[in-house]
Amino acid sequence: MSDVVERFMRYVQVDSPSDPENEEETPSTPLQHGMAHMLGQDLEEIGCVDVQVDEHAYVTATLPASAGAEELPALCLCAHIDTSFDAPSLDVRPHLVHYEGGNLLAGTVDGKEVYTTPDQVPDLKKFVGQDIVCSDGSTLLGADDKAGVAEICSLLSRLVANPQMPHPALKIAFVPDEEIGHGASLLDLDKLGAAWGYTVDGEDLGEFSYETFNASAAVVRIRGVMVHPGTAKGVMVNAITVASEFMQMVPAAERPEHTSDREGFYHPTSVRGTASDVSLAFIVRDHDAAIFEQREQTLRDIAAFLNKRYGEGTVEVSIHEQYRNMAEAFGDCPFLIDNALAAYREAGVEPNVIPTRGGTDGSQLSLRGLPCPNIATGGYNAHSVREFIPVSSLETTVDILQNLVAKFAVPQRA
Repeated sequence: MSDVVERFMRYVQVDSPSDPENEEETPSTPLQHGMAHMLGQDLEEIGCVDVQVDEHAYVTATLPASAGAEELPALCLCAHIDTSFDAPSLDVRPHLVHYEGGNLLAGTVDGKEVYTTPDQVPDLKKFVGQDIVCSDGSTLLGADDKAGVAEICSLLSRLVANPQMPHPALKIAFVPDEEIGHGASLLDLDKLGAAWGYTVDGEDLGEFSYETFNASAAVVRIRGVMVHPGTAKGVMVNAITVASEFMQMVPAAERPEHTSDREGFYHPTSVRGTASDVSLAFIVRDHDAAIFEQREQTLRDIAAFLNKRYGEGTVEVSIHEQYRNMAEAFGDCPFLIDNALAAYREAGVEPNVIPTRGGTDGSQLSLRGLPCPNIATGGYNAHSVREFIPVSSLETTVDILQNLVAKFAVPQRA
């Protein structure tokens, strides 16, 4: 088992989900501290310096530059340590499947096979005869983003073992709570000391992104008027009924299950309550800033319409921004894009430049002054019990990162 695969198999067995119901605390779950402390120890064993694990489960470290690159700007490599709450995420049991074609079987749960078909993931045909890491089908795997964590650590280990490999000082940042939109928000960029960087996150091998959604989270609070149903005529306002009307007025064709590429969406993520009080949660996404603002306004307009029908204050919408499209941050440093594309090709991978239908920690970092596009990890079916990652993708991504950091061992030209 190669270094990166061993690390990945070990990391995914450490429970570290984030919790959207506790986003006021960082990290949102105490389990993330365990992952952070393991990584701090691993970075010290690799040979990094200035390794720090703080009270918020942020892990930072430095790998000093190779000979001749000491005076060049430092480069950040960033990944997140939390896993998604969209699928069961505790007690992950990874295993290797030697894939011979057909359905990729992760495991059997309650007598039912959990698998991915070639129709669902056409790339499966590329991996016939190869080993693939899956969960046992009862949980997600955690390749998002422990694959990125393992790939960065494996790169560092390789560079320490081969000091002739060129690279600038590398500033490492492993951060919590990316999956709930918090991510790198508490990362002290002045203290980190990097001029630019890359996140290592995302899905299939070859994807490269320097454009993300604009993103916000919306909470719709509906307050009904409750009386005994026997005397309700003309008086009762059932919050469940109003919530249903609200949902019906959100454009149905603009939900994620009906959109792709650069199309944005409204995504209802939870509903809870009673006839007297209901809360709806949405996430709103769009690559285009103007259309994004229109989407937010649509939710406010629906609330205003229903308040005219049922009375002012019946429906309240609160919206908070999560991240912005990071594409605007790369005008002064196109080499971040050029170097990444060249690094892919040198590893024998043709890059696929895509607008990410999501966000990365780079969304925050780029707009805070640390331009930070994204290198894919090689995983598939993120946030799902069908999540998997081919061994070859883990190993090739380390090669891509090696090629990439070498390009920053010389001065860059804007």
